[in-house]
Amino acid sequence: MTPAEGWVDVPGGRVRYWSYGESGDGRAPLLCLHGGPGAPHDYLLPFSELADERRVVFYDQLGCGESEKPDDRSLWTVERFMDELSAVRDALELERMHLFGSSWGGMLAMQYVLDRGRLPLTLSMAGSPASSPRWNEICQELLDEMPAEEREEIERLEDEGKMESPEYEEAMMPFYTRHVCRLDPWPDFVVRSFDRMATPIYHYMAGPSEFRIIGTLREWDVMDRLGEIRVPTLVSGGEYDECRPAHLREIHERIPGSRLEIIPDGSHLCFAERPEIYMPMFRGFLAEHD
Repeated sequence: MTPAEGWVDVPGGRVRYWSYGESGDGRAPLLCLHGGPGAPHDYLLPFSELADERRVVFYDQLGCGESEKPDDRSLWTVERFMDELSAVRDALELERMHLFGSSWGGMLAMQYVLDRGRLPLTLSMAGSPASSPRWNEICQELLDEMPAEEREEIERLEDEGKMESPEYEEAMMPFYTRHVCRLDPWPDFVVRSFDRMATPIYHYMAGPSEFRIIGTLREWDVMDRLGEIRVPTLVSGGEYDECRPAHLREIHERIPGSRLEIIPDGSHLCFAERPEIYMPMFRGFLAEHD
């Protein structure tokens, strides 16, 4: 399906959007938020298959993908990304909609639902932590579980400050193929997101290491506020997700009435790895709350 596409003016610049399909029979649109921060929307394209029954909208957040890329660190705040989300909703007339976020996109979605008062019909997250300190704990657990040779090589390169080197990327691949995307080979749409990662934003907000959030998001934590979320919520992730099922369960238990789905043999990109399981489940969740 060929999407409609265009630009939206947001605080700090313009973002590119893609809109697939039309919503009919009372089915509300779905707005998808990508991760990173700084990973363009390409890896979320499996959700475009839902456009056979509702409108599905993607956009590249400011600073990455096909959106404008201003060189201004003051723009990379959770508050501005929430303002950006509101601007996209206004421009594309998405007042009545479902909101989905992957990884960082789910973090942004949780904060938006908690703080902005413009509630979507539903909130859905895949592989999204509710706490940066908790993320650091669970990723350290995954690092400790790696074979000694792989773990020691990663730690050596981090100690030497080589986290932006090809060596480090190579050393990280065993972790990525276990806990980020278990498909072999990776689909083109996943490769495109990795290849076009906006590393300046990612390093500034998260940090150069996948295992530790040490950037401006290092203290971000909404665990104690999850009980305030009052929209139907889907918490999902993969069996081998770097956002471990134990943490996803913690989130689910704190959000009243939420639904938890752990996708077998899936990881961080479980919706791309196991679409035959994820998409029917997700379709049903959205339809239940249209």
